Amino acid sequence: MRTAPLPDDLKPVHPGMTSGRYRPLTEPDLIKIHRTALRLLAEVGLADAPSSGVEYLTKAGCTLSEQGRILFPSALVEDTVARAARHFVLHGQDPRHDMEPWGQKVYFGTAGAAVNMVDARTGSYRESRIRDLFDCGRIVDAMEHIHFFQRTVVPRDVPDPYEMDFNTCYASVSSTTKHVGTSWVQPLHVTRSLEMLHQVAGGEDKWRARPFVSQSNCFVVPPMKFATDACRCLEVAALGGMPVLLLSAGQAGATAPAALAGALAQEVAEVLAGLVYVNAVQPGAPAIFGTWCFVSDLRTGAMSGGSPEQALLSAAAAQMAHYYDLTGGTASGMTDSKLPDAQSGAEKAYSHALVGNAGANLIYESAGMHASLLGFSLESLVIDNDIIGATQRTIRGIEVDDASLSFDTIREVCLEGPGHYLGSEQTLRLMQSAYLYPSIGDRKSPNEWTEQGALDAAERAARKVAEILAAHFPSHVPDAVDERIRAQFPVRLPREHMRAPAG
Repeated sequence: MRTAPLPDDLKPVHPGMTSGRYRPLTEPDLIKIHRTALRLLAEVGLADAPSSGVEYLTKAGCTLSEQGRILFPSALVEDTVARAARHFVLHGQDPRHDMEPWGQKVYFGTAGAAVNMVDARTGSYRESRIRDLFDCGRIVDAMEHIHFFQRTVVPRDVPDPYEMDFNTCYASVSSTTKHVGTSWVQPLHVTRSLEMLHQVAGGEDKWRARPFVSQSNCFVVPPMKFATDACRCLEVAALGGMPVLLLSAGQAGATAPAALAGALAQEVAEVLAGLVYVNAVQPGAPAIFGTWCFVSDLRTGAMSGGSPEQALLSAAAAQMAHYYDLTGGTASGMTDSKLPDAQSGAEKAYSHALVGNAGANLIYESAGMHASLLGFSLESLVIDNDIIGATQRTIRGIEVDDASLSFDTIREVCLEGPGHYLGSEQTLRLMQSAYLYPSIGDRKSPNEWTEQGALDAAERAARKVAEILAAHFPSHVPDAVDERIRAQFPVRLPREHMRAPAG
């Protein structure tokens, strides 16, 4: 009975639990960062806006300086924040995976553009392929504690930019019924993908009612410059009813100040500029406040995704989103380790503990990533699912009420019972609803562990991956719809890889 799946209402953790107990910034700190961001936008502004962006933003109330930089009046920024979209659902193709990422509700998901797949057992790296992306998605589809699937790897076997963008979107939405995120490099690629998504949804009206894909958009090139093509993609997404992750990824010490407060202020300014942009294109369009504050190892200049400074900045980014009462997205779990080893576990665990308990609404990069975003491991997906589940248990915290204070239970055990709680009614009642158990993590005695093969975490995870890939083939996109899509678009994912082998 204990091994049977629990009903959702009895599970010790669930998606979207309320958090926010950890706060690296004080209230005066938040105000100082906000005011610095407003000064940066008003006095420094952003360069390199596309002509369409200049038109949208100047009509909204921005000015174009003599240096060609867009300047944002503070009143315009604050008015935009006040009227920006709030409390929008991020839909799954299956409504049971719908997310409500507002307030201090927390959801974990993947992300990235890794160019390599990592074999956890051999340590070998190879270029990622479109089949790998699909496999990542269907493992995420089977993971209880990974709540959404944003594109994880770049399909290196699809070199054409349009085909890569389209097939990335196609493979992602075909692999899972959870909410999907991906990105595009040209606006036409977004348009063609939207045409495909309309077919999957059953029509444009149904897509607009329940958009199940969001656009991850690096609309800025830090420090304080617009990315022209990304901005044009942003415009298509906003007009097409697609939620947009406004992603600023400055790297402290390289493309953002080495001082952590300055790095955060710059990225808050950049994302506020994106918020004004989105609302100038389509007022009230759903946009995610995506301050992804990355960190440099100042000895080399290389990115350090597993550093404690990274965890601090991501947690602070969550606080800034709360300050504006906007849906916030940030990154956690980008270990510098090349394999799912002790370093990987430590870096992911303390990052998730801080960022999750800071109340970040959407935590990206949380599972599978290695080598500071250069490699991705299927085995790590299932290992990290355990880490995320444990983090969620810390987010839930400790309930204190008359029942949990346990006075009657203590009195009964001490005065009438056997002197321990192992068989008490309370223990049996709470053993699954209040306690979380790992799927890959091992709690056996050394003797039992040895008798069962002495497998380490990577080996246990590899067995779980093989089990899922052999049996889990999502089929939520009907064959007739898939056939129409394949007839109209350059689909590069073989159909036989998407279905269980015959017999």
